[in-house]
Amino acid sequence: MTLIALIAYLLVAATGYFLRFLNLQHLKKHGSEIPAGFEDAIDADTLTKTSAYTLEQSRLGLIESIFDNILLLIFLFGGVLSLYDRFIASLGNSFIWCGVLFFLILTLVQAVLDIPFSLYGTFSLEKRFGFNTTTPAVWVSDLFKSTAISLVILGLMIAGAFALVQWSPQWWWLWVWVFFAAVSLFFMYVSPYIIEPLFHKFEPVKDAALEEDIRKLMDRAGLQVSRVMQMDASRRSRHSNAYFTGIGRVKRIVLYDTLLEQMEREEVLAILAHEVGHWKKGHIWKRLLFTEITALVGLYLSYFLLQWGGLPSVLRLAQLSFAGQLVVLAFISSIVMFPFTPLSSWFSRRNEWQADRFSGELTGNPAALATALVKLNRENLGNLHPHPLYAKFYYSHPPVVERVARLKNLA
Repeated sequence: MTLIALIAYLLVAATGYFLRFLNLQHLKKHGSEIPAGFEDAIDADTLTKTSAYTLEQSRLGLIESIFDNILLLIFLFGGVLSLYDRFIASLGNSFIWCGVLFFLILTLVQAVLDIPFSLYGTFSLEKRFGFNTTTPAVWVSDLFKSTAISLVILGLMIAGAFALVQWSPQWWWLWVWVFFAAVSLFFMYVSPYIIEPLFHKFEPVKDAALEEDIRKLMDRAGLQVSRVMQMDASRRSRHSNAYFTGIGRVKRIVLYDTLLEQMEREEVLAILAHEVGHWKKGHIWKRLLFTEITALVGLYLSYFLLQWGGLPSVLRLAQLSFAGQLVVLAFISSIVMFPFTPLSSWFSRRNEWQADRFSGELTGNPAALATALVKLNRENLGNLHPHPLYAKFYYSHPPVVERVARLKNLA
């Protein structure tokens, strides 16, 4: 069983690397071609810079992936998990306390190991291509705040989950699911007002005329949004974007200040209409519902696999703690779920198509979203030539060239 698990994981990793290779080879072959609809926005120099940025990003991601995979295989198949499990057990007899320590230490170690890659990506790669605007002080501050928040939230969730397992050994899978779902909904409500402001400054859109146009757009869509905010993204990066945050009465739209600088008013409205489309088409609640159903099924199956007692044998171990078996379970789940990646990506891309169409219908100006996407891709140096197979497998959004062509057909 150990050999089967190892081979399966190596096949998954090899598939990912092969798809990455195809994508880069496709870019090298077509990277100098300006796609239809991009002639006025993209020149040869921008194409060269875009290809170089994509290659550098991929190279860094590949190195980090190989590093993580090697560490994981050593941890699981090199006997480190067993040693670590015994070390945690030696720190106390409390089921809850040991469970919290088990995962918090692993999370902290992972965060520390990620630091060199984050430093290089931020202060070398991103700086070289003109994106990075953050300072070392801001970077360190973000690191400490994000790590501290993650550890506190994770610690509370693990403590609550392990307490439920201890309290109800036969039905913990159901109570843990309810607990996690409640916590997730809670943070969807409070994150826009408590967590997000710890990292960025949010303020109402300064352009009064634009805000009025946005309000009219929301009225036409029949959507009540508590606020339309702009965020000081330029303090850290020149990348641009927009997003919906919150749920219920606290939902709001956030625009990067970089996006407001780059876009015309009609293009900003078209991007907002796209985000509104996700809400009006039910993509948000459907995704949330699907996630919760999947989580419930996963926890139910986890209960039976943990009851089975054979999880330690996957690594040729005689025994493991409950926390240790959860690690093995997560490892197996990553292998089992990998073939479903393209299906998940397809659903996401379908939602993006629907939101694009909604934007065109709501604004009556599909061409505005098309030009906005061209600008976004140019300013962010997005890959214009992904390999079709790579895109079908991993892309949550349709390739930008296809989106622009379809929007122009709508126009």
